[in-house]
Amino acid sequence: MNDTVDKLVIFLAKRDGIDKLVKTFQYVSKLVHWQVETTNPEIANRFKQWEVASGLSRKAFRSGRFLTGFNALRRNPGSTPTFKFLAVLANAGEMVYFFFDHFLWLSRIGTLDANLAKRMSFISAFGESFGYIFFIVADFIVMKQGLEAERKLMALTEEDSKGVKEKIRKIRADRVMRLMAVAANVADLIIGLAEIEPNPFCNHAVILGISGLVSAWAGWYRNWPS
Repeated sequence: MNDTVDKLVIFLAKRDGIDKLVKTFQYVSKLVHWQVETTNPEIANRFKQWEVASGLSRKAFRSGRFLTGFNALRRNPGSTPTFKFLAVLANAGEMVYFFFDHFLWLSRIGTLDANLAKRMSFISAFGESFGYIFFIVADFIVMKQGLEAERKLMALTEEDSKGVKEKIRKIRADRVMRLMAVAANVADLIIGLAEIEPNPFCNHAVILGISGLVSAWAGWYRNWPS
């Protein structure tokens, strides 16, 4: 059986794994920058540089990621018309997010005109937020179906049987994973709204920092090898 170090190596070998680690760096550094900005500007500047470098690194890691949504629609768009509809909208938004994120990255590192950054950031954040809404709806529908299935299984006379217990265990495990996905998507939705429609709540450094860490750690949990 793999121990913790083995699992960490497997986790970091995945693109999503290294992304969640660097995302943790990005938002921890944002919170530290906010905390020491007035008391120690030099340290604050160092953490700001770490935050920016982490954000740019994550964009590089996501090169070609927009194909994931395309392939999901091509291979498994959904089991019912409702899920197919939600999958199309969710993955379309995510594809816009990842595709325009390439141009945002290139404009911020100076390969493209820096003036493009704001426009690319808005389009990318809009696609991201749009997609996450439908991912969240789909996860809630599946969790509702899971709860109904669990109640039916619990009502069976053979509820003590090994087969029924195993089905219930799988339903509950899936629910936990979907709750983690919802937590991550809601957190990323807040970050996206801060870019689309800046406001004192979403744009506060603490809200952004906590949202980023919730998203990173929920993704960490979901991607951690079993």
